[in-house]
Formats: sequence, C-alpha cells, structure tokens
Amino acid sequence: MDKVLIACDHGGYELKKKIIDFLTERGIVVEDFGSEGTEIVRYPYYAVPLCEKISQGKVKRGILICSTGIGISIIANRHPHVRASLCTSTYMAKMTRKHNDSNVLCLGGKITGELEALDIVETWLNTDFEGGRHSISLSLLEEVEDTMFSGKYWQVPKREEWL
Repeated sequence: MDKVLIACDHGGYELKKKIIDFLTERGIVVEDFGSEGTEIVRYPYYAVPLCEKISQGKVKRGILICSTGIGISIIANRHPHVRASLCTSTYMAKMTRKHNDSNVLCLGGKITGELEALDIVETWLNTDFEGGRHSISLSLLEEVEDTMFSGKYWQVPKREEWL
C-alpha cells in the first residue's frame, strides 16, 4: 500500500487522529485532507477533494469519517469509480473489499468505537478483491456509472439478458 488518503468533518476528527497514528505506525503514508479540529464544518469540502483523487486513479484507497458515516458515504458515491462503503464491523469491511472492491472506507466517528474502528481499517486494508463472479457485478456498475455520468439513465436489460 503506497498511500492512504483520509478526511473527516468535525464529527470524525478525533477518530481520524487515531487512524492516522495507527497507519503511520505501520509504515503507511497518509495524506490528510482535513478537517483540522472539532469546530463544525461541512463534510463535502473535505470529502470531495479526496474522492477526486480516487476517481482519477491517482491513489487507490481513502478513508472518510463523519459523525455517522452516512453523509460522507453519500457524497463519496457521487464520484465516478469511487466505491465507498460505510462499515460498522470487520465483517462488512472484509466483504466490501472481497466482493465490491471498495476503494473508500467510510466510518462514523460517533458510532464506531476506536478499537473497533481500527480493526475495521486493518481488515479493510488487508483484504483483497476476490474477482471471479464479483468482477461481473463491477463491470455492470462501471457500465451504469459511464451511462449516468454521461447524463443518461442506464436501462436495465431484459431479464433473459441478465448475466
């Protein structure tokens, strides 16, 4: 793992600091997009620049944290090629990597305790995408993305054409 990007709003600041320490202790380079404290801020200002780097393929993985993880995951998934996953357990972290090739982990700073969050981060970073049958779903997801981001709506194929 070359580098992990990280960003948060005020609700995720304390957890973000713990995760940065956890990653740097393991020799992982972390690029911090903010926020810089617990003063109330708006998460899109921090999530969007991180997601743009992921979307452009400049960095492979990012971590986003807000109070619940919900809002920040919504904004993240509005970017092409970003597969953001809100995880509240190590099982979710493992499965979203294995089956969905998640490239952005979203956490709730007020929902998930520090030790559980660090276990989730470690699991998410150390789990590989399985490929195989899951690659078909990712190909369909990319097809939907390409269509939607071109200003059109993706048409669900006839049932007999489903893969």
